[in-house]
Amino acid sequence: MALAGEVVGEEVTTDEIASAAGVSKRTFFRYFASKEDVVVRFLTDMGAGIHRELAARPAGERPSLALRSVLSGPLAACADHSDRALRVVRLILRTPALHARLLERQGRWREGLAAELARRPDLGPDHELYPELAAGMALTAFNTVLHRWSDSDGTADPEALTEQAFALIAPALDGTRRQT
Repeated sequence: MALAGEVVGEEVTTDEIASAAGVSKRTFFRYFASKEDVVVRFLTDMGAGIHRELAARPAGERPSLALRSVLSGPLAACADHSDRALRVVRLILRTPALHARLLERQGRWREGLAAELARRPDLGPDHELYPELAAGMALTAFNTVLHRWSDSDGTADPEALTEQAFALIAPALDGTRRQT
């Protein structure tokens, strides 16, 4: 186990993580052996929540609405806890080891979301490819919003960004084609 204040990979200290999370170093090490453990637990919990929320959505709801709804919650929470959330998100996005953990966990989120989408009625003729592609598009929108919000120093509105992102991908998610 790393000592408090010791640099633990990628030049991010446990002090920085504890500070970003708003806890003391002692509290940090009471619950986590490493910074990666913090990210894994947080992301695992977030993914489980997203999956539960999608399972609870009405089966006949348009996929774009269902996915936007379940992914907008964690993004809105960033705005609600702006300073603290911004520090944590930046640590995750700017630290290669932590960013890798985010992407790894999102692979599991994608599997769960795809499985849930596959249970929904009326998938259409391309139903074998659709669930995984739809889950991937939704998570790409999530990541884009997260990066934009972080890059704006927390001034961009995650809800507005989420609306924009899902407006762009809704035709593909809902199986409609744009008229040219």
